[in-house]
Amino acid sequence: MTERRAKIERNTGETQIKLDFTIDGEGKSELETGVPFLTHMLDLFTKHGHYNLTVDANGDTEVDDHHTTEDIGIVLGQAIKEALGDKKGIRRYGNAFVPMDDTLAQVVVDLSNRPHLEFRAEFPKEKVGTFDTELVHEFMWKLALEARMNLHIIVHYGHNTHHMIEAVFKALARALDEATSIDDRVKGVPSTKGLL
Repeated sequence: MTERRAKIERNTGETQIKLDFTIDGEGKSELETGVPFLTHMLDLFTKHGHYNLTVDANGDTEVDDHHTTEDIGIVLGQAIKEALGDKKGIRRYGNAFVPMDDTLAQVVVDLSNRPHLEFRAEFPKEKVGTFDTELVHEFMWKLALEARMNLHIIVHYGHNTHHMIEAVFKALARALDEATSIDDRVKGVPSTKGLL
């Protein structure tokens, strides 16, 4: 099978990002984001999805973490789309529940080429450390848009904000791993339209 991998660079007046993403990896990450909490989330995303991910990002974090977080979401989404190629043989759909102590998160993915985000999560705190928790939505929306996927995120319950966000990223990893996996029964792409 051809290696499902993409390398993307994005340079703006606010951020400079180099990203290398492999779908069929070993859970290895090399991450320099400038946003410690996002680095933590991307590390466990990589591990739980069995991807390989390298990120080298420089952004205006002296302002806040918004631009860097948003732009990494954009570039990772682009890399997912490019690495998937023609999507032949993929399962297309993925669903994962992940518990994290007090929290239960669910993520459902459809690699449909139709971007949409449903985000049903209310975090008790506005910050985890220095990270603004509203940026989770910003990251996921840009990820769904650029990967051109349906992304449904539901945090069923929880009261520790760190646990809630961590469960979301782990569930995203596992749902996306299922959706991108190859099913030998699938001939072409799993769509009556004949393309995704």
